[in-house]
Amino acid sequence: MKSIKNFTAIIEKQDDGYVALCPELDIASQGDTVEEAKVNLHEAIELFFEHASNDEIEYRLKADIFITNMQIAVGQA
Repeated sequence: MKSIKNFTAIIEKQDDGYVALCPELDIASQGDTVEEAKVNLHEAIELFFEHASNDEIEYRLKADIFITNMQIAVGQA
């Protein structure tokens, strides 16, 4: 039986499309729209779990991913 796991999708505009990254597995995909990039990343993650060995999954899976916002002073002082 399959279990449901939560993963992060970081999606950014790049040239004429969007790139989606799952930092927990270091898997990326792309699409012409945000939604397409997300769907393609979802498919890439599913395919990874279908075909990767348990050792590969354990090696790539990062449990502690923190996404935060930072304020940085930039420019000349």
